[in-house]
Amino acid sequence: MDDDLSALRDACERALTGHGIPRADDLLATIPPGTAVDRYGEAGVVADLEAAIAGILELPAAVYLPSGTMAQQSALRVHADRRGRRTVVFHPECHLDRHEGQALERLHGLLGRPTGDRNRLLELSDLDAVAEPPAALLIELPQRDLGGRLPFWADLQAQTAWARDRGAAAHLDGARLWEAAAGYGRSPAELASLFDTTYVSFYKGLGALPGCCLAGPEDVVAEVREWRKRMGGTLFGLWPGAASALTCLRRRLPLMPAYLARAREIADAVRDLPGVTVVPDPPQTPMLHLLLRTSAEAFTTAARALAADSGLWTWEKPMTTGDPAVQRVEFSVGDATMALSVEEIRSAVAALSS
Repeated sequence: MDDDLSALRDACERALTGHGIPRADDLLATIPPGTAVDRYGEAGVVADLEAAIAGILELPAAVYLPSGTMAQQSALRVHADRRGRRTVVFHPECHLDRHEGQALERLHGLLGRPTGDRNRLLELSDLDAVAEPPAALLIELPQRDLGGRLPFWADLQAQTAWARDRGAAAHLDGARLWEAAAGYGRSPAELASLFDTTYVSFYKGLGALPGCCLAGPEDVVAEVREWRKRMGGTLFGLWPGAASALTCLRRRLPLMPAYLARAREIADAVRDLPGVTVVPDPPQTPMLHLLLRTSAEAFTTAARALAADSGLWTWEKPMTTGDPAVQRVEFSVGDATMALSVEEIRSAVAALSS
């Protein structure tokens, strides 16, 4: 982001998506005074957070890690070593395949196998076409790059059963598990119960400082804890991220159903605008994608105008699609969204798409 745009963003008092413009003072305020610090991840608020996550997910144990990349690689490494297999099956839009620089292969000697069509959710028939014995099946809930889509519950049960029937682990990429639980109308524990291990993030939907937890059986979590140390994640003090996570978890997990209701209200308000397509329609979680029939240049001009004239920050720039005349944006609903009226949101989307 260039300096002019950064200054324009910082001057905005309102935001369209998420919990607002990330500001250092707001994030630091999520660390309560008197927070009990840890030493290399032991005791203090880190232990409190791990116990809280294990309780929410109704799993035996959890370990805090500074990044989801580290958490998921570690868990998959443990599953693979235990089974003497190297193949990890996942959807083509999987974060490990798209955003981690082939770390699964380069650091752990594992083989990622994208399966299915990247433009739709994974199906059981896609998995049935895999003949080699996998070490693990990774499922992302919701599928972020498809607009926050969720498979039918019965399909999810069938897919995790497919993994276990083949002696493989079922691992949940639950970076947005909190949103997925709202979408299913089920508790986070019900989702986690289908999987051997579950990863949850704290900075995405919850808006905390970066960090995550990996939860599952005690012996698996103990091995992941050792991999955290090997990979440089056991910092001298992990308490800032853990304290922030615990604060935001308590504040925002109960709000996920309301965020989902607002996402559906937004879809109802904008679907009739010219050149606007809601994906998926209706939203299945407290996030949605909007396809806007406009150019990238026109979008950016409109976004700057909203920031300058209305003090409303929307997006720095849109995501490209296969059609240069269609732009995509990801709309995550949070506190900032809830502070706006639906009519204000409709007007902003209309301006961006015209």
